Amino acid sequence: MVHKYYDLAIACASCVSPESFTIEHIKPRQAGGETILENLAWSCFGCNGYKHAKTQAIDPETLEKIELYNPRLQVWSEHFNWSDDFTQVIGKTPCGRATVEALRLNRSGVVNLRRLLFGANLHPPANMEGDD
Repeated sequence: MVHKYYDLAIACASCVSPESFTIEHIKPRQAGGETILENLAWSCFGCNGYKHAKTQAIDPETLEKIELYNPRLQVWSEHFNWSDDFTQVIGKTPCGRATVEALRLNRSGVVNLRRLLFGANLHPPANMEGDD
C-alpha cells in the first residue's frame, strides 16, 4: 500500500522531494507493466527519468543485481534513512542502496532543496524523521 504521504502527492515516492510530479509505472510498460493503480506511483521528473525502464540495479556494496524499491509493496523507512542533516537519502538495504544509486536520489538540486526545506522546518516529513 502506498504511504499516505505519497497518496496525497506531497512528495516523490522515491526521493521524497516535493518537486513537480509525473506518474511512474513501477513496473515499466516496456517490461509488461500495466497502467493500473497498483502499478502507479508519484514520481518527480528526475527519479522517473533516471529510472526509465529499469526494474533492477546494482547494489554498490554487494555488487549484486537487486530489484528497485517498490513504493506500493515496500515501506520507505525499511530501505532508506536520512543523513544526519536530513539532506541525503541513505540506503539501508541492498534494495535501498541500489535505488539510491540508480535513481540518483541525492542529486545536487534535490539535496539543496532538502536543505532549504529543513531550514524552514518543512523537511523531513513528520512521519519520516529518523531511524525506525
